[in-house]
Amino acid sequence: MSLGNTFENDLMKLIFNGTAITSIADNAASSPFTQYYISLHTADPGEAGDQTTSEAAYTSYARVAVNRNSGGWTVSGASATNAATISFPACTGSSSTVTYFAIGTASSGAGKILLSGALSASLAISSGITPQFAASALTVTAD
Repeated sequence: MSLGNTFENDLMKLIFNGTAITSIADNAASSPFTQYYISLHTADPGEAGDQTTSEAAYTSYARVAVNRNSGGWTVSGASATNAATISFPACTGSSSTVTYFAIGTASSGAGKILLSGALSASLAISSGITPQFAASALTVTAD
């Protein structure tokens, strides 16, 4: 089974920008998400994982909120990318090497992963390092 290209774009806009899909879906829940939380992972969290699966654990690590709108995400076709720089807290001790990121629903704990992806290169995080990703550096594709 394959989604049509137009519907892939519609679906990504619904998920990342809260844009309704006429006659199919809207964003009218009583409390729709206004932000998603980016988590960093030391291995692929997999389709069955949650935001805690292989999550980075360096000292001072915390997930980062990104708005669920066009200011937070740029949608083109079946892909969504971060619209602005995403900066994580600076490492103040211990270390992690991250290879994946996830977009999920919770600021902490076992949040639901909506989409995840591999980083273009692994990132070694140690004391004094502030992980950050420039606009368009994190891309997820629904295909």
